[in-house]
Amino acid sequence: MSLFHLAFPVRDLETTRWFYAEVLGARAGRATDRWADFDLGGHQISAHRAEVPEETARSEVDGQPVPLRHFGLILPWAEWEALADRIRAHGVAFVLEPTVRYAGQPAEQGTFFVKDPSGNALEFKAFRDPAAIF
Repeated sequence: MSLFHLAFPVRDLETTRWFYAEVLGARAGRATDRWADFDLGGHQISAHRAEVPEETARSEVDGQPVPLRHFGLILPWAEWEALADRIRAHGVAFVLEPTVRYAGQPAEQGTFFVKDPSGNALEFKAFRDPAAIF
């Protein structure tokens, strides 16, 4: 099995730990005063304390301006719905509210976007038919 690794900048590790562990449910891993690792869906993401530039680039997707630079996970449908509920319960605002695209079509998918406390955008998706992912 291959694991994906992503390193990204954050302004503050304490709020980052809260967001990724408490809000998203990622397992906290190794950490120092400069970085923190998390297991997000079985993949290693590493938050590094640094200056975080304001990201303004957007792309139109189905008439919605979505953050161009983003990362995230594709989840089973029930987990996607549960994560959206968990995010709401923590009072975190959605950049793009949970929505279903291509309803009733082979590529039907649920999607939503959130930003972490440093402004990094994350997309969470679910496909009705996992064969449509690629």
